[in-house]
Amino acid sequence: MFYRDERLALFIDGSNLYASAKALGFDIDYKLLRQEFIRRGKLLRAFYYTALLENDDYSPIRPLVDWLHYNGFTMVTKTAKEYTDSTGRRKVKGNMDIELCIDAMELAPHVDHIVLFSGDGDFRPLVESLQRKGVRVSVVSTIRSQPPMIADELRRQADNFIDLADLKDVIGRPPREPAPAAENLQVAGEE
Repeated sequence: MFYRDERLALFIDGSNLYASAKALGFDIDYKLLRQEFIRRGKLLRAFYYTALLENDDYSPIRPLVDWLHYNGFTMVTKTAKEYTDSTGRRKVKGNMDIELCIDAMELAPHVDHIVLFSGDGDFRPLVESLQRKGVRVSVVSTIRSQPPMIADELRRQADNFIDLADLKDVIGRPPREPAPAAENLQVAGEE
């Protein structure tokens, strides 16, 4: 539940939201996403977190990062580290959890409601801490994919769970082909 006079902030775990939308068969229209939450309350900030590949002359996610930056999103990026695991598979390490948590805790005194776009169970202690500070927390992910994209403990801790599938008609668009390779890579530590 949202109240028109409450101060909102969005915290978007980019790789997690991408994977959830992909599992549901659609892409996110970030302009519509931002408009939807402006409609729901007083949107103060919309943070988007993603890791970018190092030594990439062109990253497939770069156009999205640039567009978001110029269209009202606060971009939080860092260089991902690419490596080959023991089986010879290419892996990317670029977890943004700590940056998201620090930003959420710093902004907590200035907002009434935080919307977290992630299903990562590692965020349960963050949600609990924000709630102790008097901030309401909604979590956006999905239980309608196989397997579900949200950890049960995170869904239970949230004040409100919004299934991404319920937002498809509001913020979704048909998927583009081919999918951006950078968000497709499995990020180590984010299973």
